Amino acid sequence: MSTEKPSVLFVCVHNAGRSQMAAGYLRALGGAGVEVRSAGSEPKDQINPVAIEAMAEEGIDITGNTPKILTVDAVKESDVVITMGCGDACPIFPGKRYEDWELEDPAGKDIETVRRVRDDIRGRVEALLAEIAPVA
Repeated sequence: MSTEKPSVLFVCVHNAGRSQMAAGYLRALGGAGVEVRSAGSEPKDQINPVAIEAMAEEGIDITGNTPKILTVDAVKESDVVITMGCGDACPIFPGKRYEDWELEDPAGKDIETVRRVRDDIRGRVEALLAEIAPVA
């Protein structure tokens, strides 16, 4: 990572659940020290209401977010690209860090399932944050 604040892009198919929860956690835990983006290869028109509910239980409000289409520019502008089930939809550029997080898709799932996915995401985001923006 450079001395500038790191930039992370979370990508899933619909940009309505997993990537939105991950972005919410990184914004909450990383604060102003990290630039956060999220996008989807086939974005829905709204965020999964069960994901909103699960994140609200953690004190994180993602209701104001909107699913966005994945763009080449979003990838170019990010240091780290985390994909979640979108396969080869994400363009690859040299010098970027890519990770694929295998996570259950919370679409259409009950709150208990979404909580499990949320908690898995939190642990991964905490580990990522420790690597890219360690506390001085």
